[in-house]
Amino acid sequence: MAKNTTPKQQADEECKKECSSCPTATTCASAKNGKAGLPPKVDIDVKHVIMVLSGKGGVGKSTVSVNLAYALSAHGKKVGLLDLDMHGPNVPKMLGIEDHKLAMMDDRIEPVHVTGNLSVISMAFLLPDTSTPIIWRGPMKMAAIQQFLTEVHWGSLDYLVVDLPPGTGDEALTIAQLAPNVRGAVVVTTPQDVATMDARKSAKFIEKLGLPVIGIVENMSGMLCPHCGEEIDLFGKGGGKKIAEELKVPFLGAIPLDIEMRKAGDEGRPFIIRRGDSPTWKCVDKVMEELIRVVEG
Repeated sequence: MAKNTTPKQQADEECKKECSSCPTATTCASAKNGKAGLPPKVDIDVKHVIMVLSGKGGVGKSTVSVNLAYALSAHGKKVGLLDLDMHGPNVPKMLGIEDHKLAMMDDRIEPVHVTGNLSVISMAFLLPDTSTPIIWRGPMKMAAIQQFLTEVHWGSLDYLVVDLPPGTGDEALTIAQLAPNVRGAVVVTTPQDVATMDARKSAKFIEKLGLPVIGIVENMSGMLCPHCGEEIDLFGKGGGKKIAEELKVPFLGAIPLDIEMRKAGDEGRPFIIRRGDSPTWKCVDKVMEELIRVVEG
């Protein structure tokens, strides 16, 4: 025993060493009580935090995040959308607010208000231009995430949708560690094996954190020909549903590859704003309704 160290202090130190390597340290009771040496949950007024992640890039994760947040706000929910894909923050572009800058009000950061119910924070609002890269190591990212949670005037939220970068790194771990009332994660994948393999890793990562997988979304599930309307299995079909069944988690639905959805993102108008005038819109709406049912059911 070290000099002037009490048995309790020594026990706490041993607990910290054990917890620091435990994958469930972010959610277990000991960690919440500070015994793992982790910071406490931040104090923000939110009922549900939903993490949106993917095992690999290019599967449409940000598209799902934007449409989910917009759909929830259209249902009358107070929604915050936190863009934590710091090296590729595309959410402002998809919402048509990329020219906005953040302002301070009463010593708090004011988020960008898209509608009366939807507020957004993104690193893109802090960059001098859209081509400026973020060159940060983990500690800088963690500090920025904590600031986005604690120093932003989010108000009272029903949902905080967190758009995370691909993979299972610092950003996802930090949100799971710091954010209160984390409801779970939505995992976005495309049908082909190279994507579903990584989606499995994301789902297992969430489970190791002691959080539920809210569901799997299969994006780019077939393609509707813009000329004849015939469906083409460009990237295959059914991979997302297959891994949902394997992992025994909800399958939220499939969204086809559609040129109109691509245009919606480039034009800064979420696809969900459209009305039921296409098969793709109906698929998107069905996924969003199913997600709301799982979260609030």
